[in-house]
Amino acid sequence: MIKMNLKFIIIAIIILLSGFSTISYCQITDAEKDLRTQPVDSIQGWKTGGVFAVNLAQTSLTNWAAGGQNSFAINGLLSTYANYKRGKSVWVNSLDMGYGLLKQGSIGYRKTDDKFDFLSKYGYEAFKNIYYAALLNFKTQMAPGYTYNDATSTKTKISDLFAPAYLLAALGLDYKPSDHFSAFIAPLTGKITFVTNKQLSDAGEFGVKPGQKSLSEFGGYFRAVYSKNDIKTEFLKNVTFTSKVDLFTNYLKNPQNIVIDWETLIAFKVNKFLSASINTQLVYDDKIKVPVIRNGEAKSIGSLIQFKEILGVGFAYTFKSFNN
Repeated sequence: MIKMNLKFIIIAIIILLSGFSTISYCQITDAEKDLRTQPVDSIQGWKTGGVFAVNLAQTSLTNWAAGGQNSFAINGLLSTYANYKRGKSVWVNSLDMGYGLLKQGSIGYRKTDDKFDFLSKYGYEAFKNIYYAALLNFKTQMAPGYTYNDATSTKTKISDLFAPAYLLAALGLDYKPSDHFSAFIAPLTGKITFVTNKQLSDAGEFGVKPGQKSLSEFGGYFRAVYSKNDIKTEFLKNVTFTSKVDLFTNYLKNPQNIVIDWETLIAFKVNKFLSASINTQLVYDDKIKVPVIRNGEAKSIGSLIQFKEILGVGFAYTFKSFNN
């Protein structure tokens, strides 16, 4: 089991994110800058918008002597926001959804990405660059997930819609010294993990007790976001960079085991509708047991650092509007 000091991690991440001041950092397109930097925007009233992107990859082989398999992959992303600013009040809302499928050879389609992430944060300015803030975050997935045993052509369900799902509510302070960086720290945070699938809840997956469908926790929460896409150098002017990290510690049980969720996106804008992107996500949660196939059966081998990387080139469309 990995043990980490929360104070050390928070300080290290703030230093690391702040050090990216010379790197381009945001989302897939220019509209993504709006999505992550609204709280300090000078525009009063509502600002809405988002981005829709689809990446495709395909390989076709006919009588290919070197061998290989035909494959087809598709990955989609929808990221929207609706943000409000009036006087000292700021209300930020975002919804991020992603889904991907891969078909290789004679094997049917398999999921490569599945994400539903809704966040709402309200802040009221207390001092310069510091806001009293309340945050609500809900995360889940949209379709079942499986581990596959190609030798026996069988699959085992390891996740599902609302299995897991995470609901987090936090009260704290939001520090925004610039358009590019924000740090939210909440010493009062409640978190509920839902596992509504009976098979998974009976097995006690995702930290719930066997047979129960939820797990409640109370602890501390930290969220840092750094974004920048206005690099002046010619070599990097079309590059955008976004990174966000979420940390949670449960005061009531094993507070030294910090739950980590760290996402980073580097995007390269080719033209108005074409872009390339690299998206990574690192997750550690000591309550999640990573499944593997051994002797034809899916077995949990314990808590491990999870890592996902998606590289794509494809179509991207942005939209935004303002209403004072």
